[in-house]
Amino acid sequence: MDEEFDDVMAAVGPRLKDRRRISGLTLADLSETTGIPVSTLSRLESGQRRPALDLMLRLAKAYQVPLDDLVGAPASGDPRVYPRPITRNGMTVIPLTRKPGGLQAYKHILPAGPTDTVPDPRSHEGYHWLYILNGNLRLILGNKELVLTAGEVAEFDTHLPHWFGNADEHPVEFLSILGPQGERFHIKARYRRE
Repeated sequence: MDEEFDDVMAAVGPRLKDRRRISGLTLADLSETTGIPVSTLSRLESGQRRPALDLMLRLAKAYQVPLDDLVGAPASGDPRVYPRPITRNGMTVIPLTRKPGGLQAYKHILPAGPTDTVPDPRSHEGYHWLYILNGNLRLILGNKELVLTAGEVAEFDTHLPHWFGNADEHPVEFLSILGPQGERFHIKARYRRE
């Protein structure tokens, strides 16, 4: 482990020098941008000085790259989520988030099947958003019955009794986001005409 650490640290100087040259900056330019003295930058690049976190953060900001790019850090862990699907009443539910509390995201898959299922609407705490990926979803919401098609979205307070199933004999796939009571969907991006 110490040898690997030493190898990573020894490669930082040349990596910093290459990054600066690729950026077309002189030591003086970089010093002006970061506030780090030219002599310190020179010693960092030549390996005569070990890089400190505060210096590396300023350099990463100046180059607009992640800190890991500057130090050549080994890959850390696997960022992929390995969800464990749950099957209930023939529907497969795949959790897409792992953090308890707050918003929870799921992918639902309803296999092809009969459309004569008798709905059993339920209510619970929370707020629900649905986005239909494929197929036609039958949604019972209070005393309303809707059919949602691919690309359609629905949002509702889950205190209102609700149920969903196949609207026809084809499978249905949809995304579901369940939030805490009182949480509403907020869109922050704005469309601008060009």
